[in-house]
Amino acid sequence: MDPKHSPFVLIARIRVSPGKVDDYLAIAAEADSAVKETEPGMLMHHFDKDPDDPLQFIWTEIYRDDESLIAHINNPPVQEYGKKHLELAESIEVEIYGTLADKTVDYLTKTWEEAGIPFKYFKTTGVGYYRESAFE
Repeated sequence: MDPKHSPFVLIARIRVSPGKVDDYLAIAAEADSAVKETEPGMLMHHFDKDPDDPLQFIWTEIYRDDESLIAHINNPPVQEYGKKHLELAESIEVEIYGTLADKTVDYLTKTWEEAGIPFKYFKTTGVGYYRESAFE
């Protein structure tokens, strides 16, 4: 698979500060709406609540390719969300599952390390597939 044209999954685990859930849901909805309008490479963008912990949430995102993720990170509404996140949440951790180009992994590692965001990349073993027709 060519990593430049391979969809992948990003999971971001968020822990919201006590008493800030409603405010956080508002910034998540605002970011989600902006992403829907400005990022055609974002194939799925969900913000879900942990069933056992009212302060724990998960962003589940499916990207068309590496360029789509880079565009997401640099999208002004997403950067604004990140600033507001710092005021309302205790933590964020990011995991990516799939195939990325080495230069993308290097960029993400550097960017998120500078921001203090733990990042873990689960590189594909080569076992698995995606239906190319679903991403046309």
